[in-house]
Amino acid sequence: MESRPFKTGQARDRISALPDELLLGILERLSLRDAVRAGAISTRWRHLPHQLSRLTLSRRNFHGTTQYEIMDAFTGATQGLLSVPPLADSKCDCRSTRAVKVLRLNFYVSAPHLSSIGSAVEDTVSRGRTQHLVFDVVPPSSDLRHASGVTKFGQQFMSFSRACPIAFRWLTGLFLSSLKFRAFDLQRLVRACEKLKVLYLTSCRLVKDSVLKIDVPNSVIEKLQFFHFMCKRIDLVSVPKLTQLECFYTAYSKKTPLLLGYVPELRKVELCSHVKGWKAPFALSECFSINACNLSELHLHFNCRMVT
Repeated sequence: MESRPFKTGQARDRISALPDELLLGILERLSLRDAVRAGAISTRWRHLPHQLSRLTLSRRNFHGTTQYEIMDAFTGATQGLLSVPPLADSKCDCRSTRAVKVLRLNFYVSAPHLSSIGSAVEDTVSRGRTQHLVFDVVPPSSDLRHASGVTKFGQQFMSFSRACPIAFRWLTGLFLSSLKFRAFDLQRLVRACEKLKVLYLTSCRLVKDSVLKIDVPNSVIEKLQFFHFMCKRIDLVSVPKLTQLECFYTAYSKKTPLLLGYVPELRKVELCSHVKGWKAPFALSECFSINACNLSELHLHFNCRMVT
């Protein structure tokens, strides 16, 4: 066969001539950072990052001298990637074809930025094609030295949830760290997240160490994790779709720290506590109701004898 000289220009033209579906398949196998860079190499590719169906943005990927500057960069990137370019800059109608199926955002609780993030997310999920929406939220670490900071950021987050009800209605995963809530605020938050399947509370606590009651008979929550969660007691009144519960808690009550009500699908429970020796023992049978009939795995981790 006669060999032909390789022409770089032709190779570039062949790639650019591929349909958007194939180019998007390539970009979605890259990290988001590399996909955005690839989209900047030519006008032909410029609109493609705005059609990615899976987006994961984390505060850890942005740089700044302060956490406020990090959130400036994070918010700008979120708004840019969730928006659609003007039709004049694109050969396709991104407004009709854009479908963000998976959106994961990891960000600081920063009051000046939350409304912008919420607005961008609501514009996206309002198209009705988002299957998974996850918020992973932490307060700025520089403000956690005082208890008032933990309380303040808990209040800011609740204000965020009330200001952006559509975004929270579409949440399927919520991960919260180092925030302090009033018990009824946390209860309202869980009820407002109609599509929520996974809820993790890490190093969070309730005001006045009150009782957390979760009574959501229409909820689709499948997994709950309380890690170093500080409260008087956790009372799962009705969580019908719950299959897995992990409870690494610090409870102040001398009574049963966990009550399981209507949890017919619950299959796995992991209960752990760094309890003190002066705590009164409790009967494990008091935690469970007859509705936990499908429970097949029970893991207990205690530092001293507390369970009877």
